Amino acid sequence: MSSFDSLGLSAALLRAVAEQGYTEPTPIQARVIPVVLAGRDVLAGAQTGTGKTAGFTLPMLQRLSATPAPPGRRAVRALILTPTRELAAQVHDSVRQYGKYVPLRSAVVFGGVNINPQIDILRRGVDVLVATPGRLLDHASQRNVSLAGVEIFVLDEADRMLDMGFLPDIRRVIALLPAKRQNLLFSATFPADIRGLANRLLDSPVQVEVAAPNATADRIEQVVYHVEKRDKPGVLSALIGSGDWRQVLVFTRTKHGANRLARQLEEDGFRAAAIHGNKSQAARTRALADFKAGHLRVLVATDIAARGLDIDQLPHVVNFELPEVPEFYVHRIGRTGRAGHEGVAASLVSGDERPLLKAIERLVAQRIPVGQAPPAPPRRAAERRDYVNRAPAERDSVRAGGGGEPRRDGARPPERHRHAPHAQRGPATPPQQHQGRPRGQSRSARRRAARAARRP
Repeated sequence: MSSFDSLGLSAALLRAVAEQGYTEPTPIQARVIPVVLAGRDVLAGAQTGTGKTAGFTLPMLQRLSATPAPPGRRAVRALILTPTRELAAQVHDSVRQYGKYVPLRSAVVFGGVNINPQIDILRRGVDVLVATPGRLLDHASQRNVSLAGVEIFVLDEADRMLDMGFLPDIRRVIALLPAKRQNLLFSATFPADIRGLANRLLDSPVQVEVAAPNATADRIEQVVYHVEKRDKPGVLSALIGSGDWRQVLVFTRTKHGANRLARQLEEDGFRAAAIHGNKSQAARTRALADFKAGHLRVLVATDIAARGLDIDQLPHVVNFELPEVPEFYVHRIGRTGRAGHEGVAASLVSGDERPLLKAIERLVAQRIPVGQAPPAPPRRAAERRDYVNRAPAERDSVRAGGGGEPRRDGARPPERHRHAPHAQRGPATPPQQHQGRPRGQSRSARRRAARAARRP
């Protein structure tokens, strides 16, 4: 397909697409949109960042707007289920942008925020609802929303749903839906459990895959740096500083690790923040907004952010720690190289992570090139800030782990430490002579003696 005009979309939708700056559909959009418009169930897969969201949003809006809802209270006609809050918010933004000129109402509901405003919106009625499973079931149990009139059900990022343990919740949601409906299942990968879910959920689906499963985008430059675990924070700072990286998304395995790394990057002079499941939704939203606006240079995230972060032209992604599940590597680095732009995905690999790297290379069916990591900078914060902003040639004169002014031989001058021997601290101070009370006299005895001396 050469343009969106040939896909059978309405003038209102084409106008909204043009306002977003898109002229040609991506391969997944070109293949999926006509099938969805025909009313068929779809099992669709494509590497992340290839436009899957528009692939189901545009034809869904087309079908709903072709048969307007009856007047009065509006029941939910289309339900989009996503695994994370960030992805739910992103999908809802797409629904609002593409549905700008069609008479449909939309809403998004997820946990971590006040439920009352969501209740008010749902009671006024919506046509398209984007939701995470837990909060949707909360609303359903409180009778704030009815799913009995859903015509189109979309399960987005289905593999991530199962990875996060949402299968029981998905089954509970499906039980609330009408038997007759159109089902669209979108996923970046297709492990066996996803195909099992698709067999139970979909009715004679059309299967669409535009890339090999678990493939990575061609526009992403991947590189591995072999680094000692203790040197990883310093090497990351050196990479950001020497490369003048202005927008960097860094992935860690744990929440505490994300917090610790963000603090160290701040000490090194980079504006940084962490997002993970323990952060409030307000804090996560604020950090993501600051990162997108360029107010933060580094965003440190756990895998909760591997899906659902849509950042225009994000240039750098770093795996500070390799994921234990190889498929997560594909999702992580898919945050860069999106929508035809180029990106760099760097991985800092310690010795104990070599088996994880081999598993990832087997999954993506390629050897990832190895780069030369910069030497680890000094460990003290003030010296690291100076080090990471030096030119590479200047760093050679500074001993890793050292500080102060470099000597000509590249070694660090000896430090004086408060626990060093007296010979290194200079001549010892002569001992003070004891004056006043004799040794062994208590404080209370001194007080009694002073009071006696003041008596007439």
